[in-house]
Amino acid sequence: MIKLEPFTTDDFTQLMEWVDDERLMKEWSGSMFSFPLSESGLAWYVEGANNMHDPDVFIYKAVDAKTGVTVGHISLGGISERDRAGRITRVLVGNSSERRRGICQGMVRALLRIGFEDLKLHRISLGVYDFNHAAINCYLKCGFREEGRLRDVVRHGDGYWTLVEMGILEDEWRALQHRASKPA
Repeated sequence: MIKLEPFTTDDFTQLMEWVDDERLMKEWSGSMFSFPLSESGLAWYVEGANNMHDPDVFIYKAVDAKTGVTVGHISLGGISERDRAGRITRVLVGNSSERRRGICQGMVRALLRIGFEDLKLHRISLGVYDFNHAAINCYLKCGFREEGRLRDVVRHGDGYWTLVEMGILEDEWRALQHRASKPA
């Protein structure tokens, strides 16, 4: 089981170790950060984050509830109280050897619970590059639906990356929770 805890300056070193190449950083953050990551480059990222009274962005480290080990990173930003909407960004399963073990699903499901239950959001969206099949499958398993594609939205090297836009609505999420709670 995955639990989410606020990401703080104490977690910078771990994140910098995980994001160890420029391509991974671009996949994880778009153009939000310069490579290599640094403490000074991350400082702005956590300013004002995780404030329930003035929600703008919530940044979390994902912790394995059994071992207490930090296994990933995820954030929920772009929060609009008026539209009751938010956007999942910067999803990362830290150790590449830990991928494909359900950690991403645990992180996303925990964040959806926060978004829909605690923040009372109506819609949560995300974007994922079309070549990241594992992430797309994870999001589909968590109830997201593909809503469209932004073709050649990011240039990398001599090529371009296409972004898949996905979203989930509160009623869809609640229906999934209801089905999961029924005995088999």
